[in-house]
Amino acid sequence: MSEVNAAQVRELREKTGAGFMDCKRALSETGSDLEKAVVYLREKGLAAAAKRSARVASEGLVGSYIHAGGKIGVLVEVNCETDFVARTPEFQTLVKDLAMQVAAANPRYVLREEVPPDAIDAERSIYRAQAASSGKPPAVLEKIVDGKVEKFFSDVCLLEQPFIKEPQRTVGQLVTDAIAKIGENIVVRRFARFQLGEMTDPAA
Repeated sequence: MSEVNAAQVRELREKTGAGFMDCKRALSETGSDLEKAVVYLREKGLAAAAKRSARVASEGLVGSYIHAGGKIGVLVEVNCETDFVARTPEFQTLVKDLAMQVAAANPRYVLREEVPPDAIDAERSIYRAQAASSGKPPAVLEKIVDGKVEKFFSDVCLLEQPFIKEPQRTVGQLVTDAIAKIGENIVVRRFARFQLGEMTDPAA
């Protein structure tokens, strides 16, 4: 393990939000390579988050966000384990970010498990019909269809969408990173998105 200096630890803490000793250990284990240390901390955090995911999350917040001069409104329920965490700025920022994501990206579900099987089957049928004219072998066509279905999930499922503020990571990764940083299980329970006039019958 290599020696690390305070400036490196401070920079890593600013990048990750991890504690002093965790950052010092990460830099020591990775030979003071900052990028490797970030990956090291994220992997440790993911492992910790996986353990926390089994814990009951029944506290939390219902957050709201109004966009486009009052033309789009969002309510989102995000749960955590304690009322104390629900009151922290970190958790409240996460809830606000999730509400903004729903307003901007218009997901239809929280998780892919919520997508009705008949909706997935309908999408597969469309993609198969589109790919059939390519003349590619059936095995290749199925891989193309599978890829399009994955893209469908990333469009309609909140946790699989690219995060609007950092498109290089998904909303699911945003939540997982928050679990690792905050130290409690966090669950995006449900959301509702309202767009002015979207249910209006033009014939009325």
